[in-house]
Amino acid sequence: MIESTSYFALFGLPETFAIDLPRLEQARLAVQAQVHPDRFAGASERDKRLAMQWAAQANAAYLTLKHPVRRAAYLCERRGAAVDAERNTAMPAEFLQQQMQWRESLDDIRAQGDSAALQALRAQVLEQRQSRLAAVEQALDVAHAPERAAQEVRALLFLDRFIEELDRAQDALMSR
Repeated sequence: MIESTSYFALFGLPETFAIDLPRLEQARLAVQAQVHPDRFAGASERDKRLAMQWAAQANAAYLTLKHPVRRAAYLCERRGAAVDAERNTAMPAEFLQQQMQWRESLDDIRAQGDSAALQALRAQVLEQRQSRLAAVEQALDVAHAPERAAQEVRALLFLDRFIEELDRAQDALMSR
């Protein structure tokens, strides 16, 4: 295994956002069987170290491809459009406005302790997430527009963090 091998090639999958998850799982098991460090127990120290590196790379590849937002970010980078969410926070004004509205709604929900409103907000955010995942698939697999996909990934990263925040708020409401 060479570090420059794409994660998709490692598992024998086409380099597309749309992915066959059962096939990924089967490929992961096959690769794991080949590179698992236990297979190299009697090998030289160098071979043991290489086996550990191979297993770690296979695990990182699997976790990246299994998670749709990580997979999208990986594809964007491979196609020359780094997501760079730490430094590039540019978002359309409409999405920024939506973020502000959601945050205000969450503040109101917390103040009122309204679990039903929190569930409704979470459903709305999850719907937005699904829509953006579809937009990523369109941008990467159909339109071949990695820059547009990278912008969607930045929005998805916000949505995933916000969903986690909503889940913590739900836990807090339930513990009252």
